Amino acid sequence: MAFKEYADYDGLGLAGLVEKGDVSAAELADEAIERIERHNGTLNAVVHKAYDEARETAKGPLPDGPFKGVPFLIKDLGIQVKGWPRTSGSRFVADIVDTEDTELTKRYRASGAVLVGKTNTPEYGITGTTESTLLGPCRNPWDPNRISGGSSGGAASATAAGIVPLAHASDGLGSIRIPAACCGLFGLKITRDRNPQGPGDYDRAIGFSVDHVVSRTVRDSAAMLDATGYPEPASPYAPPPKSAPYMEEITKNPGKLRIAWSPETPSGRPILPEIQAALEKTADLLEKLGHELVPTGLGVDYRALYRAQGLVSASNFAAGMMRRIEAMGREPREDELEPNTWAGFRNGQKVSGAQAMWGWQQLRLMNRQILGLFEDFDVYLCPVLGDLQPEIGHFTPDQEPKELNRRQGRVFPFTPPFNFTGQPSMSVPLWQSENGLPIGMMFTGHYADEATLFRLAAQLEKECAWKDRKPKVWD
Repeated sequence: MAFKEYADYDGLGLAGLVEKGDVSAAELADEAIERIERHNGTLNAVVHKAYDEARETAKGPLPDGPFKGVPFLIKDLGIQVKGWPRTSGSRFVADIVDTEDTELTKRYRASGAVLVGKTNTPEYGITGTTESTLLGPCRNPWDPNRISGGSSGGAASATAAGIVPLAHASDGLGSIRIPAACCGLFGLKITRDRNPQGPGDYDRAIGFSVDHVVSRTVRDSAAMLDATGYPEPASPYAPPPKSAPYMEEITKNPGKLRIAWSPETPSGRPILPEIQAALEKTADLLEKLGHELVPTGLGVDYRALYRAQGLVSASNFAAGMMRRIEAMGREPREDELEPNTWAGFRNGQKVSGAQAMWGWQQLRLMNRQILGLFEDFDVYLCPVLGDLQPEIGHFTPDQEPKELNRRQGRVFPFTPPFNFTGQPSMSVPLWQSENGLPIGMMFTGHYADEATLFRLAAQLEKECAWKDRKPKVWD
């Protein structure tokens, strides 16, 4: 039986229908599958289809969690799903099939979600666009000629198109916030280690990357973090506990917040005037809502910051490749890695132990500087992107690495510092461009203070009603 209103509900709404018996989990799985088949030829968002398993799971019994019966997609990077391939968007490891679920996968299952497949990602999640040689370009439902962002571009594309109401995503330098902004979704990069990443989480050793979801509503994000974001006993860096369920936080008024805001970019190059206007419009809205706006930037030495991060990230990637080489039993051939990935691997091998530790020391000092600024305000506001979503092909897998990174720096200048500090940071889809593309604004809170961000996001959601906006590729 077709459920025509499927895409008009968020995840909690669908789960409520299952709970009342208005629709079955099996019917929802069929609806998600039908939408994948209808839209994936255009979007290339879903790269592994687990239809038989999803239909069998949906028959039940299902855990009595907040997303009981809701179709859900896993990003093809990082976390493992038993019996599913995990390509990481790379030809080198394309044949890996995982033999067990990671802890976060188990928690997604415990929430009642029905896993339907895996979403597109760039090679090892490195770029802010999802256009790998192995998996091909993922397209944006608002304009299929444009990027969906990265590295959770498949998750964002599928969610924005109404295939699923929310999907797993991860963020190492902006990979939740960038695709959320590109595709008009809510995307929260949570505090470091708020969600579990073990047991095989060696690739998270530097602490930049976190896993959560992209969603069409704030409450879906809050409910899923309530379901998954509790302490993992073996986590080396468990974050401070939350003071209340996030589903309670979204019902609370955020009060009068002191919000710093700035269009400051690391290069000093101005952002697109249309995005500057959206930032100013956001500041005006926040003032009307009773918040105090303070025009000020981070003011850090970005050259020193990114030099330190580059040494740390390069050495970490090279070390991760060593483990992959050990598992594969051989070194990668140069034609099995994209030029940017190959360059990162080789450059990382050249970083000395002293250089890597200098990078760590410098990051620690600069993280203290950034976190110290937050003693004077509650939230920091800036855009997510410095430009509108580029067209597919502006970034390409075979692009010369320096040119690729130059282009990325112009389009994605804002997100990385808060991966270094571990702070929660969210993309909120407040506005649209003159030609109808989403424009996301980024709000960053105190370390471990997702609560304030959820309260503010819920307040803004009421004002801007972004869920009512529909992309070209929808339903």
